[in-house]
Formats: sequence, C-alpha cells, structure tokens
Amino acid sequence: MFERTELMIGADNLERLRSAHVLVVGLGGVGAYAAEMLCRAGVGKLTLSDADRVSKSNRNRQLIALRSTEGRLKTEVLAERLRDINENVSLVLISEYLREERVVEILEATHYDYVVDAIDTLKPKLYLTAACMKRAIPLVSSMGSGGKINPSLIQVADISQSFNCPLARMLRKKLHKFGIYDGFAVVFSPEEVPSDCVREEKSENKRTNVGTISYMPAIFGCFAASVVIRDLIGIPAYEKVKDKRYYHNKKTSITDFEEQMKQTNDVKRSENGRNV
Repeated sequence: MFERTELMIGADNLERLRSAHVLVVGLGGVGAYAAEMLCRAGVGKLTLSDADRVSKSNRNRQLIALRSTEGRLKTEVLAERLRDINENVSLVLISEYLREERVVEILEATHYDYVVDAIDTLKPKLYLTAACMKRAIPLVSSMGSGGKINPSLIQVADISQSFNCPLARMLRKKLHKFGIYDGFAVVFSPEEVPSDCVREEKSENKRTNVGTISYMPAIFGCFAASVVIRDLIGIPAYEKVKDKRYYHNKKTSITDFEEQMKQTNDVKRSENGRNV
C-alpha cells in the first residue's frame, strides 16, 4: 500500500517510518487526524491516548465522530479505523485521562521516537511537555484551533517563536518557571479569536468552550503529522532554535516540578478519601 509513499520519500525513509513509534495524546479534532496521517504514511507503531467517548457535539469536526460511533471510546474507534487502513500497524491503546504521575510511567515504559500533543487543556499539556523535554523526547504540540477560520495563517515554529496565540502564551509562561524556553515545535495560528465565539465552561478541565469550524482542527492535525514525518526522515520541518535555553535561570527543576505534582495529587487523594 505504500508504493506512492516510497516513490515520494524513498525506501530507506519508508523503513525509518516503519520502525518508528509515536505517541499521540488526545484524539479529538486534531489528534485523530494526526494519527491517521501518521498511519497512512507508514509509521509502524502508534500509542493512542484519550479517555473520552465520542459525543454528538464532536460530529462537526472530529474524524471518528459519527452517529454510529457515539458513546464509544475514541481510542477503540480510531484503532478500528487505522487497522482498516493498514492491517500491519501496531497499536497500543490508553483509554484513560493522563494524570501527572501516569504521564511519567508511560514515557518511561518504552521508547518513543516522537510525541504528538493534541491536548486541549493547559495543565496536562504543560505536564506532558515538561516530561518530554526532561527526557529529550521529540515533541510537536498543537495550540488552539478553536475560534480560528483562516487556514492560510496556520504555522509551525519553535514554541519561543509563537505569537498572538493565547494558549501558546500561557504555556510559554508556565514553562519559563521550569527553565524551558524553546526546543519543541508548535502548530499555531496568530489569527484573532472573536470574543463572541467563546463561552464560559464550568468543568474540571475547561474554563471556556470555543466555537470551532469543521476544517481547522483537521489541518492542525495534518501539520502536526507532517512535523513528525519530516523530522523522522531528516527533512527540516521548521526553523529550530540554535542556542537552546533548556533549564537556564530556572526557578525550579523539572524533577522538582514532578515531585511537587506528585505531592499535590497525594494530598488531593487523601482529601477525597476523607470526604467519602
């Protein structure tokens, strides 16, 4: 099935993709498209992580969202689709919300050649990014596609070069506290988000709900997949920062950060136990 791919990138590069293992975290509008493009390009092993089930509200933008798949785990629906594309693809499914300590377990359990961050909330995105950076795992992170409508403005850049993207700005600010200023790719758009397409959301993981048009998350996902594929076969995907500033002038180390998060979670579990 990969005759045209081999014609495009050559047999050696196709073999590099076949031997690669990529972790995709978040299988919504962005992540599912990224995973499918990786599968269609010939990536041999994918670990797919998402706790959600398909809902009716997903159908305007998510690849796996159909009337026939509503209520099913996104990991399982996408796995069926990918195996229907390439019966030889190796898949690992993680159908759970990745708490901080679980991220470390997953990243240290096996070797990943690349990680795709398609998480749409700040806290888990921050922790996954920091954990990947500490372990020198290549990462591409999707910023917000919600509220954007012009695909010609989508860009790939080092996180330090992103601009006019609220999610990227918040992520940069948080990462600076741990001495991370650059060193991984982001897919973002500097397009202004109209205020009338943002609605407050009262949930555990989200403070706002942003309107989304059908094609923007898909394009973000395709951009993310292109970064992974090009990087794996040695084709520059974006201008990388020459003088990386990992952990310079840090207020606290990533190790300290991981320990702080573990202690916070232990306290929360203890409090929940007392409240039962």
